[in-house]
Amino acid sequence: MLYNQAVIDSVEVPDTQIEQEIERRLRFFIRQIGSRERLEEYYGKTVEELREEFWDPIREQLVSQRMESEITRNVAVTPSEVRSFFERLPEDEIPMVESEMVLAKILIEPPVEQKEIDEVVERLEGFRQRILDGENFRTLAILYSEDPGSARRGGELGFYSRGDLHPEFEAVAFSLRPGEISEIVETRSGYHIIELIERRGEQINVRHLLLRPKLSPEVEQQTRNKLDSIRTLIMSGEMTFAEAARRFSDHPGGRSGGIIINPYTGTSRFKTEEMDPSLFFVVDRLEVGEISRPMETMTDDGQAAFQIVTVRDRIDPHPANLQQDYDFIQQLALQEKKRTAINHWVTRRLRSTYISIHEDYKDCDFEVNWLQ
Repeated sequence: MLYNQAVIDSVEVPDTQIEQEIERRLRFFIRQIGSRERLEEYYGKTVEELREEFWDPIREQLVSQRMESEITRNVAVTPSEVRSFFERLPEDEIPMVESEMVLAKILIEPPVEQKEIDEVVERLEGFRQRILDGENFRTLAILYSEDPGSARRGGELGFYSRGDLHPEFEAVAFSLRPGEISEIVETRSGYHIIELIERRGEQINVRHLLLRPKLSPEVEQQTRNKLDSIRTLIMSGEMTFAEAARRFSDHPGGRSGGIIINPYTGTSRFKTEEMDPSLFFVVDRLEVGEISRPMETMTDDGQAAFQIVTVRDRIDPHPANLQQDYDFIQQLALQEKKRTAINHWVTRRLRSTYISIHEDYKDCDFEVNWLQ
């Protein structure tokens, strides 16, 4: 019903979000089963085939979730509602809090040398000319684009509205005619050439070929040395990690002492499966307060960067309580209130929605009275 309403209301999610969710799930499955090869053997399909198979159901799920978010956008809970929710829980229903970590980082995004930029621009100019001379944009994007999400689809991004893309990219993309190839466009993600595939009102579908300038070995080493020096300052007691993050970090989280926010929960706590494996294997070996050596990472825009990470806190498994786990309990209380709001929405919609239930399921005991 949520998805049906989303289609009526033209609610969509970007292809990049679908890609990220598929990647997150594949990483989880691979970690559970042991390796990429064992996953492929278990399903009898390649990872690429699994990506294709996951696409439609995950898209439908994400669109439904976005519709649900629209319906519950204004639902909130007060502290008294959180306390009341917790006190209503029977003792045997108080949830266990899993092992979690609170992390902080100092990230430095090193500058790219002009010669590396010039090399990327020259390559893109060559690709653009080859396309203008008749070569297939889609084929070149598959072979050379450094956007892994869209490269396998020939650079196609899917439909986006204004405000969804980098402003510089968007300004050019919306000015193109179908089939027209742009000049080179610079954004925080790198350098692009763009082709407009189709425009529907204020939505466009484009394909692009992205190249990113590489860091020189000298710049990489300078950045590692800088982070090593910062790490030494903290370990010697000359400043705290939080002070160093505010002073040196290029990440927005530096203003809050470098605390890393979990994108899945919006809190500062991470469960094992919510961390990128490359990060988990580093922090899992750290004691509270210990700082990692400099390590390579990627910014949200896909740029090469380096960081040092510390474990601010480790939370052992325990029954939830208001003192330690207020944010967690608040989320549970909010989820209950949102479920109530959704149930009210469903009840209202049932009066004007045709529902068909398959013969095999007509005798099931449904939580919602679909045939009321």
